[in-house]
Amino acid sequence: MTTTPIPGRRSPLDGVALPAGLSEIPFLAQIDLRADAADTPLQGRLAVAIGVAPPTVANTTAVTPDGNRRVVWLAPDEWLVIGPAGTEADLEADLRGAFEGAPGAVVDVSANRTMLALRGPAARGVVSSGCSIDLDPRVFGPGSCAQTMLARANVVLICLAAEPDLDVLVLVRPSFARYLAAWIEDALQD
Repeated sequence: MTTTPIPGRRSPLDGVALPAGLSEIPFLAQIDLRADAADTPLQGRLAVAIGVAPPTVANTTAVTPDGNRRVVWLAPDEWLVIGPAGTEADLEADLRGAFEGAPGAVVDVSANRTMLALRGPAARGVVSSGCSIDLDPRVFGPGSCAQTMLARANVVLICLAAEPDLDVLVLVRPSFARYLAAWIEDALQD
């Protein structure tokens, strides 16, 4: 996913020099989706609206064939749908339309988190030193996700690649973004 600057908006890490291996992907469309995972017709309509079915296996993600949207499992009836910057209104409308009167919720939470990408040979050690989840590639492999604490900041981790190096996306609240970026930079130097 790439992003383009949005006039009048500043990213949480605007002006911050990030170390090699760490980058910010700001302003992504992020829609919180609550729906009955057992409602097969609704899940089918949501899959059409998103471009991929919401995952029903805990702590997993799904990605559209074109790579533009990612669906992150947050709970048995909750997902975070992530798309390119500037598409939140259309994505929200598409998801709302898929409900056709079925119970559920669709909420634009795009300003709730920014995304950091951490890649490279030091990434696994950095993330391991700041959180308690098992990052072994057999447990936290591509397509895995986890809600956890990283350096005392509440985050969502999304594994893109686990071998040979960890390639992970970190969703963090804007108010913690500078702190977490500084913590990662410091951890990369150890």
